[in-house]
Amino acid sequence: MDLFAPDPALNLLPHDGCVRYLGRVLGHAEADASFQELLAVVPWKNDEAVIFGKHIVTARKVAWYGDRDYAYKYSGITRHALVWNPELVKLKTMVERLSGATFNSCLLNLYHHGNEGMAWHSDDENELVRDATIASVSLGAERKFSFKHKRSQETVSMMLEHGSLLLMEGATQTHWLHRLPPTKKVVEPRINLTFRSFVPQ
Repeated sequence: MDLFAPDPALNLLPHDGCVRYLGRVLGHAEADASFQELLAVVPWKNDEAVIFGKHIVTARKVAWYGDRDYAYKYSGITRHALVWNPELVKLKTMVERLSGATFNSCLLNLYHHGNEGMAWHSDDENELVRDATIASVSLGAERKFSFKHKRSQETVSMMLEHGSLLLMEGATQTHWLHRLPPTKKVVEPRINLTFRSFVPQ
């Protein structure tokens, strides 16, 4: 028994939202297997964005899956959902059981090393169900993850472990930004899965 395991009921945010870190929900060998399977079978593509009118192609790679061929527009680019593969179905089932929420889509990110990260943002696009739970599964390199309150600028940070689950619930996306800061200390890859509730069109 791990006496220092995270408390899944503990809200890591001081106010205006709820973030719960469940820690490692996959054993090390199972997390390794999921990482290798997704690395091999997902048709990874470089992420794209339109920032201040300029088309940017990132080193980070992404994939978008869903119950149907959802069209998801973020950062000025439209993506169409792929059909779930067996590994994602297995992880989705586990995450729904642990979170008590249901999800109809998943955005995957592949970071090749610590130099690749994600700038401050909120997952609050109109295509997503407002205040619905977003479940984040981390596989691979352990990385720091940070939140910043939109008004007070308060920050909260944590380390996301290999095989771990983070839940962003309630009004978190309305009041808080989050990011994956780049770091030169990490040389291993990381896969992040964010299970979401998409508004069917």
